[in-house]
Amino acid sequence: MAFTSLNTAATNVNPNKSFEVATPPSDSVSSLSFSSKANHLVATSWDNQVRCWEILPGGSTQPKAAISHDQPVLCSTWKDDGTTVFSGGCDKQVKMWPLLSGGQPTTVAMHDAPVKEVAWIAQMNLLVSGSWDKTIRYWDTRQAQPAHIQQLPERCYTLTVNYPLMVVGTADRQLIVYNLQNPQTEFKRIQSPLKYQTRCLAAFPDQQGFLVGSIEGRVGVHHLDDSQQSKNFTFKCHREGTSSTEIYSVNSLNFHPVHHTFATAGSDGAFNFWDKDSKQRLKAFSRCPYPIPCGAFNADGSIYAYAVCYDWSKGAENHNPSTAKTYIYLHYTQEAEVKGKPRVGAGRK
Repeated sequence: MAFTSLNTAATNVNPNKSFEVATPPSDSVSSLSFSSKANHLVATSWDNQVRCWEILPGGSTQPKAAISHDQPVLCSTWKDDGTTVFSGGCDKQVKMWPLLSGGQPTTVAMHDAPVKEVAWIAQMNLLVSGSWDKTIRYWDTRQAQPAHIQQLPERCYTLTVNYPLMVVGTADRQLIVYNLQNPQTEFKRIQSPLKYQTRCLAAFPDQQGFLVGSIEGRVGVHHLDDSQQSKNFTFKCHREGTSSTEIYSVNSLNFHPVHHTFATAGSDGAFNFWDKDSKQRLKAFSRCPYPIPCGAFNADGSIYAYAVCYDWSKGAENHNPSTAKTYIYLHYTQEAEVKGKPRVGAGRK
């Protein structure tokens, strides 16, 4: 099944009537990150750019600034004070961009292969970067050398931090758990509960476990405590057809910052909101005609941003450069969509 061609008049690119971000990237989006201090949204793209928009009341957007890498950019994160953006990618480095002060970006981290993930750990005042060179590296941004290099069993595909919990997902379905109070030692290494390649992770808000999403349209809910293993489960999502025969990757997992429900987004072009505690889907949104490679909630959870663009999940033959477009949308959340609710007929435990 080829993705619906966007040059047909019948195609509705925005079936959920979300607000469209002005002047989007010219190629596919690889990450979206919100500042924790203001409605500033950053997107990284395969067009080598890092862009920032200010989201104004009423859903309109104002492009603020942009910087370039030498090669495609794969990941981004904000410093906790909302002043600075970090971005990493195929040029094997992480740039620090003091965006709010109007300063120029500087290189603050280097790897031996592309940088796939980056996170700021406020409690340690350190940046952590994960790479296809099979390391994660911690950086004091004032120093040229890493504060610590941690070897991984395989390439880093995804990581999630909610201090003191950090989980790194690598090739070969390995999940490495760290307690950041002792970052030089692996806390636990586990095989993914999902049978296929890991695509995304999200640490629980209470740091007691994590979500893992795979390329096979499935999410695992995993608790770290051995006594809580009976609470672990997996569920199918981002599938189509009468018997879920069309299976798509789960590309993004994001917890709501207030209600601790979560969003999934997938290569089927859909996003959904879920409640892991009552094991139910709170809201299913209409499928967009292109995949959703990434999503993000803003600091108060009132906005869910998501990108709609080709993610190469069906190869080069499904990419038409003349018609391919990239969109970034803002969905303003309703409380009923994101607030957990007990399962009908079951008392809240």
